[in-house]
Amino acid sequence: MSTAEGQQHPISVYLWIWGLLFVLSAFSYMVDYFQFQGLSRWSLILLFMFLKAGLIVSIFMHMAWERMALVCAILVPPGCLMVLIGLMFVEGDYTFFTRDTYFILK
Repeated sequence: MSTAEGQQHPISVYLWIWGLLFVLSAFSYMVDYFQFQGLSRWSLILLFMFLKAGLIVSIFMHMAWERMALVCAILVPPGCLMVLIGLMFVEGDYTFFTRDTYFILK
C-alpha cells in the first residue's frame, strides 16, 4: 500500500480561476470592441495580459503554494528584464529627443 502524500486542491479553485480568465479575456476583447485608442488601449491590454499571466502562473503552475526561493528564482529574472526594457525605452526616447533638438535640418 502506498502512502505517498501530495497536495490536493479542490476543483472549485481551478473553476474559479478558469472563470476569471474567461472574464479577463472578455475585458481584453472589449478593449478592441469599444475601440479604445492610444495609451489607454495599450495600458488596458497590458493590464489584462499581466493579470491573466499572474493567475496562470500562481494557480495552474502552483507558484502560490511553492517556497519563496523557487518563486524568486522564477519571477525575479523576468522582473529584471522588465526593468532593463523600461530603461531602454527611456534611453531611446531621450535619443530621439536629442536628435530632434540638435539635428534639425534647416
